[in-house]
Amino acid sequence: MRSLFPVPDAERRAALEAAEARALRMFAAIEAAGLVRAGVSERDIEDEIRELALKDFGVETHWHRRIVRSGPNSITTAGDHPPVRMIEPDDIVYLDLGPVFEGWEADIGKSYALGGDARKNALVAELPRQFEIVQQHFRANPDITGAALYDFAVKSAQAAGWTFGGKIAGHIVSEFAHAQIPGAKDLTRIAPLNPEPMSNPDGNGRPRHWIGEIHLVERDGSFGGFYERLL
Repeated sequence: MRSLFPVPDAERRAALEAAEARALRMFAAIEAAGLVRAGVSERDIEDEIRELALKDFGVETHWHRRIVRSGPNSITTAGDHPPVRMIEPDDIVYLDLGPVFEGWEADIGKSYALGGDARKNALVAELPRQFEIVQQHFRANPDITGAALYDFAVKSAQAAGWTFGGKIAGHIVSEFAHAQIPGAKDLTRIAPLNPEPMSNPDGNGRPRHWIGEIHLVERDGSFGGFYERLL
């Protein structure tokens, strides 16, 4: 299929990487401002992030809603709608943000352990390690199917002593809005229902660019954490 868009793929990749770099700087600003803290609600932090993103980074559009989950809510995924809760001093908190920079989507997730609980801090440390394991496997096997990479992520999490809590292990990212790219949506996700090689082109005939998501949950289901970046 011939691409409908004249932008060379190297430029698309560079634009997505630049958007991610700006999103990482936004995370650094969130951390510097001390927004992730106990004593406020998840909704309070979501609103503060929106204000910071607009004021300091010019972000007017978020391709998905800002997500702040803490404590028992940290085992839930983006599609869930748990009751908003107050953040407690020993909570684990994760952020899942999708700012759009000059028409390009970024998608970053990161977790924070607010207290000294050893297991929660271990989970926060394990998240980027699991991401790197999945990323390396994907890069070594670029024709792997979405279903097979999801299975790999699940087994890797289990081998490290955690449960994989995500219904998917990632999705495509693109010019905003990637949801409008034609084709079956299951084929845009790293998930059991995607039997196609991830190297296949998208519905517009262009190479797909993928976000990897790692959602680890304590085996007893009491808390979890989240991490995501460009694969």
